[in-house]
This record gives sequence, structure tokens and C-alpha cells, in this order.
Amino acid sequence: MNVRTIKKAEVARAPRSDDLLNVYGVSKTYGNGVKAVNDVDVSVGRGEILGIVGESGCGKSSLVRLLMRLNKPDTGSVFFDGHDLIMMGEPQLRRMRRRFQLVPQNPSTSLNPRLRVGASVAFNLRANRWSREATRARVAELFELIGLDPSFAHRYPHELSGGQIQRIAIARALATNPDLIVCDEAVSALDKSVQAQILNLISDLQQRLNLAVIFVSHDLEVVRHLSDRVAVMYLGRVVETGPVGTILAEPAHPYTRALLASAPGAGDAAPLEGEPPSPVDPPSGCPFRTRCPDAISACADFDNTPVEITAGHLARCLRVTPAQDTVPTTPRRTA
Repeated sequence: MNVRTIKKAEVARAPRSDDLLNVYGVSKTYGNGVKAVNDVDVSVGRGEILGIVGESGCGKSSLVRLLMRLNKPDTGSVFFDGHDLIMMGEPQLRRMRRRFQLVPQNPSTSLNPRLRVGASVAFNLRANRWSREATRARVAELFELIGLDPSFAHRYPHELSGGQIQRIAIARALATNPDLIVCDEAVSALDKSVQAQILNLISDLQQRLNLAVIFVSHDLEVVRHLSDRVAVMYLGRVVETGPVGTILAEPAHPYTRALLASAPGAGDAAPLEGEPPSPVDPPSGCPFRTRCPDAISACADFDNTPVEITAGHLARCLRVTPAQDTVPTTPRRTA
């Protein structure tokens, strides 16, 4: 099978017909010189779950802030349902944000401890001028949707467990009937049994409501159970993306292979070693070359152009090899 180089202009001209979110060439450098996000292309289809994975500090949360338009990128474009979020004024952006909502990493810090959790869930509705009666009915509906009795609305955050607070955060994100929710390390602070419950809840809600979901995690096992497609990030770049079954069965980038080898139960495969380079002064060429066991001298001059291996499976690696003609896939399943 031939490997084909993908030109950025070609990608931009040919988005999938069912895309809800399209991101082209997004980069962000902060005032301290940290290049947190570097030339990222990513898309999310309607009703699709995209997993974004990578080590701590790889730029996942910075990318989320750009996708949500909480920060403005230095370069690049962010389109939501065909609308350019970068060019929007604040009033138009505020209206558009009803359609995409965030589930934060630590929801307990985002809830006002002096407010009952029902009031926190209702805040977006009241801000969007829902009546008191409609708001009350919607909050009760949301609590039933997330598996909590509506009487929990009268409790304060300190009266709830970590799993219950995470359910509240999901209810708050769903309040305005969004098309997309972004879960930023949404289960990382929970123990394994509660993680499984929350992952099952997200999967169930995604199917019942036909939600698009971006699920950010450093844990490939979590992404394995939840996602349709995966984007693997390293030092601000997406180094590999493709269907979850393809990525897990035939990872093309050495960083993806190292992440898989580092997972519990991976066997005798060599795990990832060493620390990532400084994002203030990243290496030339391939950002992973300083830790890559397969690196050669030419990697220092690699321009990081994505290479198509099979349909929908792209990797940024000079030494990438084609996958087999038939690639085994893994259907999405709950944890």
C-alpha cells in the first residue's frame, strides 16, 4: 500500500460531511515562551467521541481551551458547525457557547461551595433567560438523566462524593442541550470503580442524546473503552490520529507505541523513558526524536507533515510504515 503525504490545503478543502468541529493549523505560544500548541489539525464528527491522549504537559488542556475559545490561538482556525469561532464577537460567541460545554478536570473547584448544587446546574439556564418554572423542571430532568434523585439538588457540594460531584458537572454541561461536550481529564481524580460508572454514564448519554464528545485523558485504557477515534499529542503536536481500533492494533508513531507499552499489563514491551524536552526550546524536526529509539539523523530536519497510512489514519513520522491491507478494529464499548 502506498503512503501518501497530506497537504494542509487539501485537508482544509475536504472536511468530512458530518463534521461538527474543524480545527486547522492552530498554534499558541504563551508570554513565557512556552509553545503549548503547535500547528494542530483535528476534527470531531456529529455524535462522535474523540479521545485526546498524551503525557502531562503535552498540550491537551491548552488545546481544549483553544477549541472552547476560552483562549484565542496565535494562528489557525476553529470552525464549529461551519461558524468561525475565532472571528466571532463576544455577544455572538456567548450565544454559540450554548452548543458546546466543558466538564472540567476537578469540578469541585468550579462549584460555588455556598450554592446548592441544583442552583449551580441552573445557572446557565437562568443566564439564558429561562423562566423559573422551566428551569426547575429542566434541573429535575437533568438529575434523573445523570442517575441522581432530584432531591440531591438541595445539597451543597461538600455533602456529595467525588463521583456525585462529577455527575453534577455533567448535568451542568448538558443543561443547554449542547451538541458537543468536552471532558478534560474528567475521571482522573476518581478511583477505578467510580471511573467505570462515570465512563458508562458518558457513553450512555452520548448515545441517547447523539452528543459529540471530546474526551481528554493521559490513560489510553480509558480512551480504549470510550472513543471512536484517537488523537495522540506530544509536545504540543498531534503526532498520530485515527480510529481507536487501528491506533491500538497498529500504532504507527513510536510515541504511540511507547504509550501503549507503558500501560498496565502491556507485557515485555519497552515503556517510554525520559522526560519531554522543554516547550520553550523544543528540538528541531520531529519533537519526539530525542526520546525515540528509532530516530535517525534525518529526523532533525523532518517538517512534521502528516502521512496517510490507511483511510483516516495519519501519523507525523519520517519512518512511518504502511499498515496491513486489513487492519483489525475494536468496537467501542463501555468500561
